Amino acid sequence: MRIALDAMGSDRGPAEMVAGAALAVRAAEVHITLVGSKEQVLPALEKEGISHLVDFVPTSQVVTMSDSPIDAVRKKKDSSVVVAFELLKKGVVDAVVSPGNSGAVMAAAIKYLGRLKDISRPGIASVFPTLKGPVVVMDVGANVDCRPKHLFQFGIMASAFSRIMFGIEKPRVGLLSIGEEGGKGNALVKSSHALFQSSGLNYIGNVEGRDTFLGDVDVIVCDGFVGNVCLKLSEGLAEAILSMLKEEIGKTLKARMGYFLARQAFSNFKKRVDYAEYGGAPLLGFNGTGVICHGRSNMLAIKNALLVADELARNQVNAHILTMLENNMPVLADFEESDVPAGAA
Repeated sequence: MRIALDAMGSDRGPAEMVAGAALAVRAAEVHITLVGSKEQVLPALEKEGISHLVDFVPTSQVVTMSDSPIDAVRKKKDSSVVVAFELLKKGVVDAVVSPGNSGAVMAAAIKYLGRLKDISRPGIASVFPTLKGPVVVMDVGANVDCRPKHLFQFGIMASAFSRIMFGIEKPRVGLLSIGEEGGKGNALVKSSHALFQSSGLNYIGNVEGRDTFLGDVDVIVCDGFVGNVCLKLSEGLAEAILSMLKEEIGKTLKARMGYFLARQAFSNFKKRVDYAEYGGAPLLGFNGTGVICHGRSNMLAIKNALLVADELARNQVNAHILTMLENNMPVLADFEESDVPAGAA
């Protein structure tokens, strides 16, 4: 597949993006088109020795993290992220990967490709490690205020993603709440619980935050506000644990000897909680394929994000979403927005 990589969005600079592209093209049959500054990208391509293996599209503008997403897409039409989605719209590439301003990525995707049929709001899915296998959490930041139908569509989109990426035929879907009982939660969660119960999804009920990492659920649904808090909290906790372990290991000779004996276990643990191993977060629900990466993504994260984008494009994730959505349209049609209790978003 042909993947456009926004080379200018990362905190680490274009050279790291090119290094990630080099890892990807050498690891799999994926065709990459780098989009960015000629002065910065071409020297990195020469250094990596992959100029003959990738395409390059020069741009003159860069969208920064401080830019307003809407203004960036309107005013910076020659920015790397906008041009990447223009290439996708024209059919030059099959997917886009960007470590840049996630709001601008979302805005560009919607402006140039539009939403999938009957999808009210595209969202961002993220993969979390658990004791038994990965869990997909959606939404993790695109939609702060939601209604039940939005959460339901998140469940459909995340289930399609889980089926493609992890081979789970009927992913177990849980609704993130403050208790397992159906009557627990705010007005949005309570109404969404009833909607999920009447659907054709493999819905197992409400799940609590502590259940996230146990591995007993494949998809966790929440609004973007809660999901983003969960994502940032998990990232911070993983980093804090690794830092505390490193600090404790260095305190005594006995601890250092213990680390020497168990260093492989520590290495395996670090790999399991490293965001780079999962690449990026797929943007689901727009009429195309896109993956949003962490702003500080290293070359390994970029490589894996490119491979995720390749997998989603090859396996036509949007076709799976549309089929699942069509099968559940009667449920949505029967659900009356007037049934949502007062106080729901």
